[in-house]
Amino acid sequence: MAGARLSELHIPEPRTGMVAVKSPVFPFMKFPNVQTFLSPEMKSTGEVMGLDKTFGGAFAKAQFAAGHGLPKRGNAFLSVNNRDKGEVVAIARQLHELGFGILATSGTHKVLRRAGIPSKVIQKVAEGRPHSADAIISGEIDLVINTPLGKEARSDEYAIGRTAMAYDVPCLTTLSGAWAAIQAIRSLQAGPLCVVALQDE
Repeated sequence: MAGARLSELHIPEPRTGMVAVKSPVFPFMKFPNVQTFLSPEMKSTGEVMGLDKTFGGAFAKAQFAAGHGLPKRGNAFLSVNNRDKGEVVAIARQLHELGFGILATSGTHKVLRRAGIPSKVIQKVAEGRPHSADAIISGEIDLVINTPLGKEARSDEYAIGRTAMAYDVPCLTTLSGAWAAIQAIRSLQAGPLCVVALQDE
């Protein structure tokens, strides 16, 4: 932004040993008919930052500040597209080790079952009731990991995303976001997060 590197401006680069995570804030709840999935032209209404000694702690703080606190336990709902099915096994295994129950749509469930990860099948919204959005409403789901691909999947994402937002359930739509959330949950389970002021470092 200044048009030069910090070294060229003779400003010492701060080395605090801290990790900072910035998160955008979107006003989806103020606009009931707006799609909840992001697109290239999306603009946030603000940004927040989490600061901690670990990435997991910083990510957890950023999510809290953005109004999306992560659960320390409960049930996670997984529904991923075919391209992501290879990587979802490792994510589900981590969640299982953290004590989460796994609910999954049929295709994702088959992949997890072959990998020896226990999960319960739940229907997609388009497949009829009771479905994943119903489970969010009834309090059976505490975390959503949904990576849609295609027209039907986008329709499901809209229903799941709106319901998750209305019932304050974190909803992640990328595997990188899921990995970040796992690290954050691990930090939350390790103990309470501490407040760190910029002036303290």
